[in-house]
Amino acid sequence: MIKILVCGVAGHMGRNICELLKDDAEAAAVCGVDLHTPETFAGNVYRSFDEVNEDVDVVIDFSSPACLESEMKYCLAHNVPAVIAATGYTKEQLDYIDECSKKVAIFRTANFSVGVNLLVKLVKEAAEFLGEQFDIEIVEKHHNLKKDAPSGTALMLADSANSAFEDKKPYVCGREGNVGARGREIGIHAVRGGTIVGEHEVMFCGEDEIITLSHSARSKKVFAAGAIRAAKWLAGKPAGLYDMKNVLGNL
Repeated sequence: MIKILVCGVAGHMGRNICELLKDDAEAAAVCGVDLHTPETFAGNVYRSFDEVNEDVDVVIDFSSPACLESEMKYCLAHNVPAVIAATGYTKEQLDYIDECSKKVAIFRTANFSVGVNLLVKLVKEAAEFLGEQFDIEIVEKHHNLKKDAPSGTALMLADSANSAFEDKKPYVCGREGNVGARGREIGIHAVRGGTIVGEHEVMFCGEDEIITLSHSARSKKVFAAGAIRAAKWLAGKPAGLYDMKNVLGNL
């Protein structure tokens, strides 16, 4: 049985993870780290990683970038791999994650959906095929409580498209005022409203035609299920930085 520590156990994603693990024969949520304790969680919930007493096999973190330093210190001290599922990290924090991955196994991706990761692959192939003759615009939509914009998934899609151009296209996040004619950029636009789980649309706009690739998540459970799948895969792995391409193989 794989023993999982859930960071952000009282949040929406943390509760979804615990719910899915209730009937899982291979893994269980044995404790959590959060400032709040969910009523339905039977394990211990600690306010910080310094207080954790249980021996765990892997951490799943759906909390916020604010927890990163204490989480990494815990994982390094106890040689516990981590599935990092939060978004909104600064460049310095991403560099820190890279450094930590040299000593412990870390799994990080902006989106745990199988469908989104297929979309990432298709976007790269489309960009390679269509080339400079098509402008690229990305629209992402999320609920009104999401703090960071653009979403990590939108940036992942932009990076995938940009890899077809040797990462030379700049990103323009929204446009306002007299911006002039569109350049060689990749446009990224964020919509926030209601309870939208997550929608991403990549448009390739050419002369008299538009090709659109999109993905719509109808429930946060799809992300929780992907994180659990990643945690099972990551447990026992050597130090390194992993993502969904490793889990999904030849997707």
